Amino acid sequence: MIKLIFITAFIFSSSGLIAQSKDKSKTIDSGYAQVNNTKLYYEISGKGEPLVLIHGSFGDRRFWDPQFMELSKKYKVLRYDIRGYGKSALPNSNELYRDVDDLKALLDYLGINKAHICGLSLGSFILIDLALTYPDKCLSLIPIGPRVAGDGTDEYKTPNADSVRAIIATTTEIIKSKGAKEATDYLWVGNHAMGKCVVSPKTREALLKMGYEYSWWRYLYPSKREYAFPMAIKQLNEIKIATLVVSAEYDLALCKEVAAILAKGIQGAKMISIKHAGHMMNMDNPKEFNKAISEFIDKVK
Repeated sequence: MIKLIFITAFIFSSSGLIAQSKDKSKTIDSGYAQVNNTKLYYEISGKGEPLVLIHGSFGDRRFWDPQFMELSKKYKVLRYDIRGYGKSALPNSNELYRDVDDLKALLDYLGINKAHICGLSLGSFILIDLALTYPDKCLSLIPIGPRVAGDGTDEYKTPNADSVRAIIATTTEIIKSKGAKEATDYLWVGNHAMGKCVVSPKTREALLKMGYEYSWWRYLYPSKREYAFPMAIKQLNEIKIATLVVSAEYDLALCKEVAAILAKGIQGAKMISIKHAGHMMNMDNPKEFNKAISEFIDKVK
């Protein structure tokens, strides 16, 4: 008999590829959803109430490695790659699309009627769009290290918003002139707000790995990507969904500002701050983060 050590076995199901670990109670159902004239890669694990994890910029679903299997002990956890990221298809420069419609179509494809929606940074843009466009799909909202469409514009313009935009502009110049490695190094190791908002060396290592593998499509090519609500920041009072806004001790100043705006603007929203963590607070301090959102979800009725 041949012994196989530390090898994951794979079997096929009608909904995609299922990865079975040594613990057969832990399965990952993964595959591609052909929706909205694109192809979205997704992974699902666990049983219970659905929880959707939406990643941030410059990476992919692996932003949620510290949460995915851990939270699947209690919930049916879905993580996926946004169009243009990870294993999902790249956008078409000539095609109008909205990330919120992609998410709605993915949920429908997977037969998920309602879910707790957790979005980090870029993911929080999509989360707020979903709450305003398809509120019936949301059991609760958990925007973390949040941004919202309209922040940093006109009356919401602040030096902190300008600082982040300047860093992204420089990163874009570097990706065009020097490539992914140099751009990623500047973004996450540079002596500026983005580089300083990473607390854990393990987090930085993961961000660098994802950045080196990222297509950077969004920053290299024209796009017709749109928000459903370009000034969603002015419509937060329309959201009537249980919300936990998650900030962090060392998060970007802009995101702390946005967190306060969300907590004030969304009726009944609660806000917490994760200690010893930066912008990727779920990666910097996963134990405290996982405990906090699990306690919140369990109280939602």
